[in-house]
Amino acid sequence: MIKLPLIHKGKVRDVYQIDDNTLLMVASDRLSAFDVVLPDSIPQKGQLLTQISNFWFEQSKAIIANHLTETPVQEVISGADDDLCARAVVVKKLKALPVEAIVRGYIIGSGWKDYQNTGQICGIDLPKGLQQAEKLSQPIFTPSSKASVGDHDENISFDKMIELIGADLANQVRDISLQLYQMAAKHAAKNGIIIADTKFEFGLDENDNLVLMDEILTPDSSRFWNKEKFQVGTSPESYDKQFVRDYLETLDWDKSAPGPKVPEDIIAATAAKYHEAYQLITGEKFT
Repeated sequence: MIKLPLIHKGKVRDVYQIDDNTLLMVASDRLSAFDVVLPDSIPQKGQLLTQISNFWFEQSKAIIANHLTETPVQEVISGADDDLCARAVVVKKLKALPVEAIVRGYIIGSGWKDYQNTGQICGIDLPKGLQQAEKLSQPIFTPSSKASVGDHDENISFDKMIELIGADLANQVRDISLQLYQMAAKHAAKNGIIIADTKFEFGLDENDNLVLMDEILTPDSSRFWNKEKFQVGTSPESYDKQFVRDYLETLDWDKSAPGPKVPEDIIAATAAKYHEAYQLITGEKFT
């Protein structure tokens, strides 16, 4: 039982106040789709997301500082069990930036829809004749607004991002996000995964230094594709909640809360995808 003050409850993560400088971030097994938290959960999902993030935070330290502290969860929560210790991290309290930093290496999802309508993504002109899931000549940075729980993020232009946080900070976020993506994409490709796109979040510390925060490069914050099965012109299978989304699309559901129950076989298939992603990225079997 966590007896700290709960200061934020997200779709997947809960954040507790430890003191003025540190927070406890706990990833749950909750399952969300179409911005609705569903009544079913994915076993061990919280552990898997936290440990994948921790792996990438370690890999990315040479590029940018992150929000992790060296404080063990047991020091903060007396009697914390193994499950909580695997799902939780003690992090620095930061001033979160009001934008999400999205990098796209392939054209898919909302970017594909924008391109079909306008020939652009977030105001960036792209070559004519691109196909769905095609690799871009170089990754592009396409920020979005940060929505409240239950609302949808909206793609914004880089100029709008400058309005929100200033030119110097916007340029820094863009450049670091592209470096992080290229580092991760190279590592993942060697292990059979294509990172089609991903989302980063940043905050400022007490000295206004930029710090990487939240989760990074997980199946929830990224679109991972199997390199061997990848085919241009299709919507490739992802290492995430695709089974759940595909099932929900067959229902007569208006995508508002409360969400419907999900069959056990769909839950099991989704859990297996998270495990597979962990093993391919880290090189270790999850235990």
